[in-house]
Amino acid sequence: MEIGKIPPETLNRIILNPINDFDVKREDVFLRPKTGEDCSAITFGEELCVLSADPITGAEQDMGYIAVHINCNDIASSGAEVVGILLTILLPEESTETILSDIMAGAYEAAKEVGIEILGGHTEVTSVVNKPVISAAVIGRTNKNNFIATGGAKVGQDVIMTKCAGLEGTAILAKQYETILSDKIDKNLIEKAKQMRGFLSVIKESNIAKKMGATAMHDVTEGGILGAVWEVADCSGTGIVVELDKIPVKEETRVICQTAHISPYELISSGSLIITAFEGEKIVKALQQEGIECAVIGKITEKEKQIIKNGHIEILNQPKSDALYSVKFK
Repeated sequence: MEIGKIPPETLNRIILNPINDFDVKREDVFLRPKTGEDCSAITFGEELCVLSADPITGAEQDMGYIAVHINCNDIASSGAEVVGILLTILLPEESTETILSDIMAGAYEAAKEVGIEILGGHTEVTSVVNKPVISAAVIGRTNKNNFIATGGAKVGQDVIMTKCAGLEGTAILAKQYETILSDKIDKNLIEKAKQMRGFLSVIKESNIAKKMGATAMHDVTEGGILGAVWEVADCSGTGIVVELDKIPVKEETRVICQTAHISPYELISSGSLIITAFEGEKIVKALQQEGIECAVIGKITEKEKQIIKNGHIEILNQPKSDALYSVKFK
């Protein structure tokens, strides 16, 4: 298998279908696993306990900081309030205490920004990894009426995207390959790219969109913007049409992606949120008034998943391995 997310057809066949066909079905499980759904939920009376888990494998710096933010984004995208997070940290042999200290410093920094507690987890040095790996589990809470699933998109709705394509990936590349990039592009662009680290949270925009009638929200992770919109449509059982030239791309992202020979539209982009809603321009206006860049980039349709490139309609294919794993500097 290729590096990156397991392809949807394999994921369904080996993991999700058996889970959902399992003999045990508890009445208190509100939302079960599905392609594109990042959270599960359990009922506690009128309240839901919302749960999600994600690892950090593509980044080698700022791992603790990124781990907290991307996991909290999953909960926020469901319309829930984040409560706390558990971190499992696996370190390779010969790791120093400084490495562990740096990871935790970043985790504390992000937790403070989000306003949550680190509830515990596990730390271990092991020979089965050759670089640090973090896996996190995050917990949130919300009322049943406020829960928003990835699969809640409806035909005729606008597709809104916040911030810009390749946000997280740009920050990762700028730090991880700073020495190589410094010989190829303007150093000011590299510094701007590194500062994108500070825009990884989608909590603010998810709270606004929830109050203004969003029926589906999905934070953009592996597979980038094109992967995220495909997942929203697939999870919702709808089609989608996306206009490529309406997807915002920062100059620093465009230049770094050109240098690395990858697509910014297929680059991991935590910090960007996909929202579907009727009268999407009203949500865009509300977000912009709060200083959040955003744009309507497409429409939810009945069947086909499509993308418009240079005026031509093409098939929008299912997510593939993230562009982060295809970087090539020549």
